[in-house]
Amino acid sequence: MKMLLVALFAFGSIFAYGSFGANAAGAPTIVMADQAKYGPAPAPFPAGCMLAVLSGDPSKAGDQYTVRLKLTDGMKLAPHTHGDTENVTIISGTLMVGVGSTFDATKMLALTPGSFVSIPSGTPHYAMAKGETVVQVNGVGGSSMTLL
Repeated sequence: MKMLLVALFAFGSIFAYGSFGANAAGAPTIVMADQAKYGPAPAPFPAGCMLAVLSGDPSKAGDQYTVRLKLTDGMKLAPHTHGDTENVTIISGTLMVGVGSTFDATKMLALTPGSFVSIPSGTPHYAMAKGETVVQVNGVGGSSMTLL
């Protein structure tokens, strides 16, 4: 039992100090919460939307990816579709989500931290942030976003 505890402590220390290299073959990718590197999200995301790629390459066909989006209070994502299934987990804030080709605030569902939604490829939908909102998106590239 003592050896197991020592091994678990040593393994935990590797995570705590980031000793694994993200590029080493077979090594895990570790991104501490305060170390996600955000930059402006590309078009057609609205101005002010920030994006951090945590793993993979969303633009590469067949590549599993994880990204985080940071939306300012009131930011709207106009009706759109994606070329891949979009799996979204709400990290913080509230994401209002609606399904359809027309933005209709009365038909939106409030997703709070810990909520999850999976939106199949080609499904028209729209969203809006209530408070600063961070969402994590997982999928398999090539990811695309087409405004309707």
